[in-house]
Amino acid sequence: MAETPIPVRTCVGCRRRAPVTELLRVVVRGSRLTPDPARRLPGRGASVHPTPECLRAADRRRAFPRALRVGAPLETGLLQAHVDQAQTGSAQHQPSDRHPAGPLVESRTSSDDPPVKSHR
Repeated sequence: MAETPIPVRTCVGCRRRAPVTELLRVVVRGSRLTPDPARRLPGRGASVHPTPECLRAADRRRAFPRALRVGAPLETGLLQAHVDQAQTGSAQHQPSDRHPAGPLVESRTSSDDPPVKSHR
């Protein structure tokens, strides 16, 4: 039996594509961003690398309200605390010269393929 491929999402901070296993899903609860590491909370979600750099980039670009389709500004305190806690816990397990989000994953979409010509 064939293995199921791991879904790929785009980080709203750095705009890099990565497997969902490397990204943190974020949802809106009230007016605050809530981390969803189990990927089970209901509602529209956005994905971000669990790094302070990607979180700052997403906040600077106002990517969360746009990705989550919310008109009002969102509070990031809970998400920031989650990322900070994940960073301090993972710093003990990862080499410091490696990006904590992992390698860049590129994919081809149908728009990247050359047009197919067929003869009638």
